[in-house]
Amino acid sequence: MKRIIVDGMNVIGSRPDGWWRDRDGAVRRLARQLQALARNAPDERIAVVFDGRPLPDLQEGVHDGILVAYARRGGRDAADDRIVEEVARDRDPSSLTVVTSDANLRGRVLALGAQVEGAGSLLRRLDDL
Repeated sequence: MKRIIVDGMNVIGSRPDGWWRDRDGAVRRLARQLQALARNAPDERIAVVFDGRPLPDLQEGVHDGILVAYARRGGRDAADDRIVEEVARDRDPSSLTVVTSDANLRGRVLALGAQVEGAGSLLRRLDDL
């Protein structure tokens, strides 16, 4: 079973498609795409961590096959810190793949034993759905 943790805002921000005009909409859109991926890849467990406040219709928890989580605080690197916490707490971090193009987060989770995949590879998979 492959386990994936997605750096949500990093993936969203890797495409300059105007997401900043409707940040909540971009969060919902990525969640829907990840749900579709989860339906098509039953051998993968997918979690996504977003910055910002939880959306009323997308609170922390499992939503149609994906685990949604949010940064525990505001400010710079808040979601990154949550992802690092989750990797550090895991009994088998080598079985985790963190999806991010953030070099700092990449280094932090690699040091804990996780694998890293760039945002572009995930976006290509989502585009193929």
